[in-house]
Amino acid sequence: MTSTIPVPQGLPMDRNAGPFDPPREITALRAARPVSPMAFPDGHQGWLVTGHEATRRLMSDTRFSSRQDLGIVHVPFETPGMPVQTEPSPPMPGVFVAMDPPDHTRLRRLLTGAFTVKRMKQLEDHIIEIVERHLDEMAALTPPVDLVKAFALPVPSLVICEMLGVPYADRETFQVNSAQFLVKDQTLEEKMGALIAINTYLAGLVVGKRAEPGDDILSDLARNEELSIEELVGIAFLLLLAGHETTANMLALGTFALLENLDQLAELRADPELYPQAVEELLRYLSVADIFYRYATEDIELGGELIPAGSTVVVSLLAANRDPARFEDPDTLNLRREGGGRLAFGHGIHTCLGQQLARIEMRAGFQGLLSRFPTLELAIPADQVRLRTDMNIYGVHELPVTWTRS
Repeated sequence: MTSTIPVPQGLPMDRNAGPFDPPREITALRAARPVSPMAFPDGHQGWLVTGHEATRRLMSDTRFSSRQDLGIVHVPFETPGMPVQTEPSPPMPGVFVAMDPPDHTRLRRLLTGAFTVKRMKQLEDHIIEIVERHLDEMAALTPPVDLVKAFALPVPSLVICEMLGVPYADRETFQVNSAQFLVKDQTLEEKMGALIAINTYLAGLVVGKRAEPGDDILSDLARNEELSIEELVGIAFLLLLAGHETTANMLALGTFALLENLDQLAELRADPELYPQAVEELLRYLSVADIFYRYATEDIELGGELIPAGSTVVVSLLAANRDPARFEDPDTLNLRREGGGRLAFGHGIHTCLGQQLARIEMRAGFQGLLSRFPTLELAIPADQVRLRTDMNIYGVHELPVTWTRS
């Protein structure tokens, strides 16, 4: 496949089309060449996948490896102080999202029982209680209030802490370190410092649970003597990070999107039965966990292009979820959009394990927030909201909101 669109020099990251849309360069590239070569800052000639069908195929094809220890996985943006990588990254025990079968299968299978739809439904009433409690606290504050700090971050943090058996009092420590770990342009030294701090904390936690297990997911895992302490730490790191960062950013960015689409917000307020469908559309429209990496283990044809063995392949779920070849009028937020095919939780063997939990938290969060605060609005102009373009999980750093107090 050929195109007159120039080969991108690194991954476009500037949200120049608006806070909710992919960068203009990525949208133009998807229209012309949904599987495109891309020049990486270190000189590697890799690939960028933006089309919906190509993304589904890539994520279901295990020849596109998730491992980072097979070959060098190149970073598609400049990272200050980061040395040019000359060797594959060592594997992190327990972090099964960076594994292929059979290791991925072995570890993920240990967790499937903890995240079944039935078990998540059993938690729903308790999640609603957590939401209402935080809304009570927020209502007692004098607006304007930062929605991230008051609501969007503490709700999923408390839920995942309770599920894993992590003391909620320790949340600020791991939130600060996880945020530093996720900053794109942090130096290697800063990232490793944050990772070491998190893992040191979690190592003490899981050692304690192996000695005296309780009634939580990490204790259940600690009872399995086949898992090493290092694997337990890796699993805990993955679940804790994913369990609060993604949902927190969806709650905040989703609220921002609704406040900027007042016709859709009005429909949602008028029809509470719309919340499950609205969550699915917000997931598609925003796709906060956007960029993923794969390593081509052999020459593979994808979207009419030949991906050579050894290539780093970058995939954009946001671009795929905005593909007009799959979704009608994809750049419009339509809470009544029918049909499936959304890729916000990924696809294939690495589909997000906690997606049912995230859906319940978002339904409870949005419904509780919008019901409690019918006059909720931004407290600053939309173009002054600080976007997380510097982070590996997208969202807003702060969302100042206000409301009319009765």
